[in-house]
Amino acid sequence: MKEKDFIKIIKNTTQSEYIGDDCAYLKDFGIVVSQDNLVEDVHFSMKFTDAYKLGYKSAMVNISDIAASGAEPEYISVGLSLPENTDAKFVEDFYKGLKDACGKIKITGGDITGSDKIFISITIIGKTAGRKISSRKNAKEGYKIIVSGNHGSSAAGLKELFAGRQNKFTQEHLRPKAQIAFSKYISQNIKTDYAMMDTSDGLMDALIQIAQASKVMLDVDFEKIPYDKELERFEDYKELILYGGEDYQLVACVAQDFYMPQAFEIGKVTKGSGVKLNGELITNADEKLFNHFSGH
Repeated sequence: MKEKDFIKIIKNTTQSEYIGDDCAYLKDFGIVVSQDNLVEDVHFSMKFTDAYKLGYKSAMVNISDIAASGAEPEYISVGLSLPENTDAKFVEDFYKGLKDACGKIKITGGDITGSDKIFISITIIGKTAGRKISSRKNAKEGYKIIVSGNHGSSAAGLKELFAGRQNKFTQEHLRPKAQIAFSKYISQNIKTDYAMMDTSDGLMDALIQIAQASKVMLDVDFEKIPYDKELERFEDYKELILYGGEDYQLVACVAQDFYMPQAFEIGKVTKGSGVKLNGELITNADEKLFNHFSGH
């Protein structure tokens, strides 16, 4: 089974109104909450990273979830499971990386245990005061689709790491940046409901999830998707742009008249169901999307 299948079972079993977006919006408390797990040899390999970069990325991928909600990241706690031969330097460097990624975000503690491999579980809390919070079910017919920046670079970086090379693409993969400023501008200035997700599992995955949750068609022009032109040296660069994950950019569906500086408009929301790319309905996406239970 795939992650989406398990989530559907959990939602149907619990009947929880909070399951559906990457963050749970606890309106009564004025916060959003998200939790993510990272598993060695599924989400990362110590062949390609080190403790500092792992700590940095572990924080940043969770900060990105808060950014996707439109909230302000405020508190983070860490569950860390480590093999018994792990030394003190690893833990120190991990938390140095995590701290540098967090900046002003407060590290509140967590838990540490033994395990066969490295497991990281992070809970992050964001404040919602003064911000309008997104939901992937809020895309409406007539909205425009915007993204915060380049896609495909992180996936290209992973290919380069497997090939034994180090370059700007590998740095994009190992040191992602959550789009905090993009999120802040939208959530503090928009007046209407809007949908927003990060592209951690790929741009196409985010587009499909928004389309399904909102029961609309997202019509995308590939030529308008921003990417580093050096990607074109990869034979499958279009697949990297559409399906390669871990860019941690944001994709949002907002009202047509909403002004967003430094955003890239890549399409529009129309009547229908699903995602169109250059006018063609996407029908074979499932086999290309990242599956957390198969490692690809």
